[in-house]
Amino acid sequence: MKRYTIDPVTRLEGHGKIEIFVNDEGEVENAYFQIPELRGFERFCVGRPVEEMPRITTRLCGVCPEAHHMAAAKACDAVYHVEIPPAAKKLRELLYSFFFTADHTVHFYALAGPDFVCGPDAPPAERNILGLIAKVGLDAGLQVIQCRARCQEMIEKLGGKKIHQVTSIPGGVTVGLTKEDQQKAIDYAKQNIEFAKFTLKVLEDVVLKNKAYLDLILGDAYRHETYYMGLVDENNKVNFYDGKVRVVGPDGTEHCKYSPHEYREYIAERVEPWTYLKFPYLKKIGWKGFVDGKDSGVYCATPQSRLNAADGMATPLAQAEYEKMFETLTGDKAGKKPIHARLATHWARVIELTYAAERSLELAQDPEITSDKIRTIPTAKPDEGIGIVEAPRGTLTHHYCTDERGILTKVNLVVGTTNNYAPIAMSVKRAAQKLIKKGAAVTDALLNMVEMAFRLYDPCFGCATHTLPGQMPLIVTIRDLAGNVKQEFRRD
Repeated sequence: MKRYTIDPVTRLEGHGKIEIFVNDEGEVENAYFQIPELRGFERFCVGRPVEEMPRITTRLCGVCPEAHHMAAAKACDAVYHVEIPPAAKKLRELLYSFFFTADHTVHFYALAGPDFVCGPDAPPAERNILGLIAKVGLDAGLQVIQCRARCQEMIEKLGGKKIHQVTSIPGGVTVGLTKEDQQKAIDYAKQNIEFAKFTLKVLEDVVLKNKAYLDLILGDAYRHETYYMGLVDENNKVNFYDGKVRVVGPDGTEHCKYSPHEYREYIAERVEPWTYLKFPYLKKIGWKGFVDGKDSGVYCATPQSRLNAADGMATPLAQAEYEKMFETLTGDKAGKKPIHARLATHWARVIELTYAAERSLELAQDPEITSDKIRTIPTAKPDEGIGIVEAPRGTLTHHYCTDERGILTKVNLVVGTTNNYAPIAMSVKRAAQKLIKKGAAVTDALLNMVEMAFRLYDPCFGCATHTLPGQMPLIVTIRDLAGNVKQEFRRD
């Protein structure tokens, strides 16, 4: 038995490692995607006033504090049994739409893009954002920076800070939108729509027109058939901020649709001894292990999952691209046949970027969004509340219980990456089994293709520490059964 260790894995938020075990015949017997960091947020929030949660939980992640800010605020609304004013809801969703545009931009261009634009077998020194810009031109890099800057400016105006937002509180928001800032939001949203069109063109020219990449997307190494989860509106269209959670099976039929307060009827969590992360699964099916299929309780919650779980997009450009993706990959543009090719998640992410830009414009142009009626003062006795939003990397649930004074007695968080932990582990194992073969050299390019199996999920395992993509150390050590080092591959 040989053991390959990839520690740490690269181009993700947080820390993780991959352990691959290869038998004497040269075939992969098992692979584990382990999370060695322990967070503890659920525990040390207990004993605090619940109204602090929209501020505290933004510290969970430096990449998506907006997601925790919104989920926490919605959970607080539910704890106090308060309905926020329509303008407050639109202001929250406007902030969230600008955030989604910015976040998906970062993943596509900085984290995922280099694998396709530069190539999965490109030298590590080139397989990063700088290599990507060298391939597609300085104009692309400038557009990425400008898009991020626009979004961060609006996030700061609406959220009070560029990171660790503070304006969404129980009952609404503390900051409204002036007429001047409304016009700026409209202008920025229009520019973001043009940037989305530019990104769709990059995807089309670099990835979809490349037969080798299309074959890789549709290939067996990155394919899984599981259940799919996503938040949908009353028309079963994708929505990031509000709606019900819908889950469809591998065949596309609806398994369930539930409101936030019902999530415990449908979702349970399993613990394994080799990792600090939990494994959520569909409660009414049960945990059957890390396996595909309709009889397995494993589900996925990603951009691709959201599109699989929905009946389409609620804006025109995104809907057109939705139909194109499903027709290209399944032959059914209506989306009734789920897409099981997991690398297509990158395409779905760009479609969501387009939707977020279009939705930003819709909200910014709404006359009600400049109303000064932006908060309803809570008066009910606090007790229990659940808030759900779609984080860029998956469905995010905040569940709080308090005493009669509003002091937290219990906190449970099911974050996007936690939802996807079982699928990530399955994808890493499958990619390793399909790519590592007897007699084949274990190259840096091959290891990167194993990493691509988790990178497509855009996982976030904590407050991220970033380094230039491709420069983080990676050591693969092969040992015999006695633990002796037989061979070592290094890039440190």
